Amino acid sequence: MISAVDLHACGEPGRVITGGVLDVPGNSMFEKRLYIEKHMDDLRLRMLREPRGYPAANCNLLLPPAHPEADAGFVIMEQVEYPPMSGSNTICVVTALLETGMIRAQGDTVRLKLEAPAGLIGVEAQMRDGQVIAVTFQNQPAFAVHLDAKVEVPQLGTIQVDVAYGGMFYVIADAGQFGLKLTPDEARDIVRIGEMIKAASRDQLPAVHPENPAISGITIAQLSAPAIGEADRRNAVIVSTGELDWNRPSSWTGTLDRSPCGTGTCAKMAVLHAKGLLPLNQGFVHEGILGTTFTGRLLAESKTGPYNSVVPAITGRAWITGFANYVVAEDDPFPDGFVVGDLWAAAK
Repeated sequence: MISAVDLHACGEPGRVITGGVLDVPGNSMFEKRLYIEKHMDDLRLRMLREPRGYPAANCNLLLPPAHPEADAGFVIMEQVEYPPMSGSNTICVVTALLETGMIRAQGDTVRLKLEAPAGLIGVEAQMRDGQVIAVTFQNQPAFAVHLDAKVEVPQLGTIQVDVAYGGMFYVIADAGQFGLKLTPDEARDIVRIGEMIKAASRDQLPAVHPENPAISGITIAQLSAPAIGEADRRNAVIVSTGELDWNRPSSWTGTLDRSPCGTGTCAKMAVLHAKGLLPLNQGFVHEGILGTTFTGRLLAESKTGPYNSVVPAITGRAWITGFANYVVAEDDPFPDGFVVGDLWAAAK
């Protein structure tokens, strides 16, 4: 039996496993992530695929931290990868830890540190009457690796993109190149175009984290547009549910991040700063496809290998939606779940 808290961060679901899974080997959360990916991937499949999951689902496994300064550790699971970091999932994890009492809250402001696979994450949570009303986390440094790069995309032609690390490597393209405003009714076109851009950019633009070469390759796409609401920019982040096959249009399937995307906001801010468009200590309100917002801020400049980087902070909120115990019967024909082509691509 696996116990979990279900939440959403500004619309993006983020399940948090709180019991039923023992600690795993590893001297860091990144090493634990690698162990789970190699030896326990059935857990990810079981929790994210149907019938216990669905394409837009995310899951987080709470684990004892390896870092001596951390209060808790967690490994992030998505449909086709184990991201080093995720903003919406971090906000969900903090909310679950505090609102269930796994970490005791003292006063209205709670400061703690989490160990993600990307490294140590400082957190400040604001509480009112036992409920978390805002979570601010300081991410690991973000940096741009390609600015205004040209990419050849089949069917789309030559397009201009940026590539930046904000917890994973994003390819970011202006939605205006495709006549999109990033409204919910455009979701199918956003996903199709985003998956095509990601696949082409991954082949043409190398991206390797200089301090951890195991983090490499563009794995996620973001389209950027002027804000519709009271925000600075609007974004749509496309999360893959499988591997794109250029010869099979039905494989161009993914889901939109329902939130304004924390790591995507970090990557976008790193690009804007590199272009001289976003100074330090200026609030950056980023709205997602639902119109909900995260607020970002660049706290400091730093250096990550050869790259000029920035230290970003993100503020957002999550809400608990339910508590569940998940089981697998001995004769269940789908212990590791399944995918069907009406919603899914050929997920790994």
